[in-house]
Amino acid sequence: MFGNKAKENGRATNGAPAANGNHDVNRIAGGTEFEGTVKATSDFRVDGKITGTLHCDAKVIIGPGGKVDGEIVCQNAMVEGTFSGKIRVKELLNIRENATVQGEIRYSKLIVQPGAVLVGDVQLNGSAADKAPAKPGAKTVNSNGSTARQKQAVS
Repeated sequence: MFGNKAKENGRATNGAPAANGNHDVNRIAGGTEFEGTVKATSDFRVDGKITGTLHCDAKVIIGPGGKVDGEIVCQNAMVEGTFSGKIRVKELLNIRENATVQGEIRYSKLIVQPGAVLVGDVQLNGSAADKAPAKPGAKTVNSNGSTARQKQAVS
């Protein structure tokens, strides 16, 4: 339903050569909106909009025009567009220069390019702080080096 063969004439769907010639890439194209839960075992690219939950056993790419509101659990992620919600990346989270990421962010390795916006509860996977709720008034470090006070959640 969402699968595209990554190999089309020896090229991946993003124009790059297919790495192994047999790799599937799922895609939500620009102009497409999806609400609900998506589970994928291969890479997943979002150039449209997803509202809901995305569980991926591989890499998630949110393209420059892509937007995800909700939850992502994946192996690796690259954000070029907009993410808001809860993201848990088991390995590398790469936030590109024009991206906006906000919410609860968990990662094992993190790259934040200059110009990116990163706001929220940002923690290394498995840290002791990961088990405790964020303290009201805790500082959030933005990619430009400025800090902002975290607001207390209203239940």
